[in-house]
Amino acid sequence: MTDNPLALRPLDEWRHQGDFFDHQGLRIFAVQSGTADLRPTLLLIHGFPTASWDWSGLWEPLARRFRVLTLDLIGYGFSDKPKDFDYRIGAQADLLEAFLARHDVREYHVLAHDYGDTVAQELLARHLEGKTRQKLRSICFLNGGLFPEMHRARFVQKLLLTPLGPFFARRMNRKRFGNSFNAVLSKPASERELDGFWALLRENDGLEVLPKLIRYIPERRANRDRWVGALEAHNIPLRVIDGADDPVSGQHMVFHYRKLVPRPDIVLLRGVGHYPQVEAPAETLRHFLEFHDMLPSTLMHFLEDGKR
Repeated sequence: MTDNPLALRPLDEWRHQGDFFDHQGLRIFAVQSGTADLRPTLLLIHGFPTASWDWSGLWEPLARRFRVLTLDLIGYGFSDKPKDFDYRIGAQADLLEAFLARHDVREYHVLAHDYGDTVAQELLARHLEGKTRQKLRSICFLNGGLFPEMHRARFVQKLLLTPLGPFFARRMNRKRFGNSFNAVLSKPASERELDGFWALLRENDGLEVLPKLIRYIPERRANRDRWVGALEAHNIPLRVIDGADDPVSGQHMVFHYRKLVPRPDIVLLRGVGHYPQVEAPAETLRHFLEFHDMLPSTLMHFLEDGKR
């Protein structure tokens, strides 16, 4: 066992903390901290190819400050992974909006990572269009492909996009997965962490849908104007906390963000790779809370909560 209080929690413990709900005939795994109260709502959106377990190490300190909601997106983790589903970013955004409505959320903040960044960009685009039931108040992005032209896909991702993708996915094993996963980190993950990520990937025959899930990469290119345009036209606070050593979306992505996004708020974590919330949880948490300390709305909620 690790002595790090912000380390990922045991996977079985995380599963027992959550519950399932139905979304359009699909069984979706979700976790929440408490019920509606004066604390602002924080929605956590995970990345590819992992799941909401990514956030388990940060869960307790975040839950002291926010009402926290998260789930495993369709095709991920403990949620259903239908083989005949059209895995589009818009469908994941629909799921999250339904999830927020289910919990009577009227306004919320987002902390997103990787694939979840793209889902958050779609939520931001909808917010700018004024077509959402909930008000989006802020977004904090961790490492992700915010700009398709700056995303440096790994060999395994490129292979999954080819006609050989289904064949390769079926031949994936724990060792190959571990090698591929560690290649985007600043230092290797622990065996316990890799075992957990691998178990989540394989849950519900998850390897079968990997070639469909990976289509988010060309979808980013097709929707660049919409999703990058949302960043350029944003009217809510945004922050990027980025592991600089990430070969996929590290320092090079941050430099591009600084050029294109008005009023860029960026924290670059040196010596950290693609998973800041796992590799450097204390730093990630500190910079995230610092971001929210600067937001009048969350600071007000926090002060009110302390008076109760």
